[in-house]
Amino acid sequence: MTTETATDVFEEHRPVLLGVAYRMLGRLADAEDVVQEAWLRWSGADRSGVREPRGYLVRVTTRLAIDRLRQIKSRGETYVGPWLPEPCVTDFGDAVPDTAERAVLADSVSFAVLVVLESLSPLERAVFVLREAFGYPYAEIAAMLDRGEAAVRQLAGRARKHVDERRPRYDVDPAQRRDLTERFLAAAAGGDLEGLMALLAPDVRLVGDSGGKSKAPLRVLESSDKVGRFLLGAARKGVPEVSFRSLELNGGPALLVLSGGAPDSVFQLDVADGRIQSVYIVRNPDKLRSLAALS
Repeated sequence: MTTETATDVFEEHRPVLLGVAYRMLGRLADAEDVVQEAWLRWSGADRSGVREPRGYLVRVTTRLAIDRLRQIKSRGETYVGPWLPEPCVTDFGDAVPDTAERAVLADSVSFAVLVVLESLSPLERAVFVLREAFGYPYAEIAAMLDRGEAAVRQLAGRARKHVDERRPRYDVDPAQRRDLTERFLAAAAGGDLEGLMALLAPDVRLVGDSGGKSKAPLRVLESSDKVGRFLLGAARKGVPEVSFRSLELNGGPALLVLSGGAPDSVFQLDVADGRIQSVYIVRNPDKLRSLAALS
């Protein structure tokens, strides 16, 4: 395999590798670093015995992501306020034509799932991502992680139970989510408390991620009254030179709020039974840098 061919092969599989790394880490910058390190390993390796480049590259990427997760956890850093993953633009296009497969990929990258995955061990998270998001057989996952198949099945079972117990159940109808997102924006921007309250479930939750670097609630807000009044208060204070852009982030419709053309925040909603169950707000400027090109 020539260097040029090796580059072509790697670039062919880059989207999958980035998808694995992002689901493992929840941070685009870290995921891109891991994929770059995988490229360095690939370009410097003896590739003559590699029969399945995709499997080889996924194995390398997964192991690097596990190492990165362990490093992050060992530092014991305290995050200021609630944590949300870095928003990621998702557009599967024609590469994922099957509706069921699209739904699985979208769900595995959603805010709700990635928040739960943060509480798994690095190995549990790796097994969950490879099995649930990418459909790898247990035997292949075992080979990638140098573990026995029985041990991998146990890890998968624990991870699946953990996610099922903690992940809220939401509707995945994108048209309904988009409609409620637009109505949510109109009610909040227009100061329509009654209209906003009609959209919120009684036990709605608002999770704001600022990382202590901008204004956002330092605790999760719960109840339609608290969430509604916070949103209207924030809308009254306003954002200088505000504008909005609708786009797909983390598998669902979202609103990018711009201030003077630069990303200020991201809003995304989870919906069930025609009401808003969760409001996610990302205001940490470090997590909005990748969206600057969209403004």
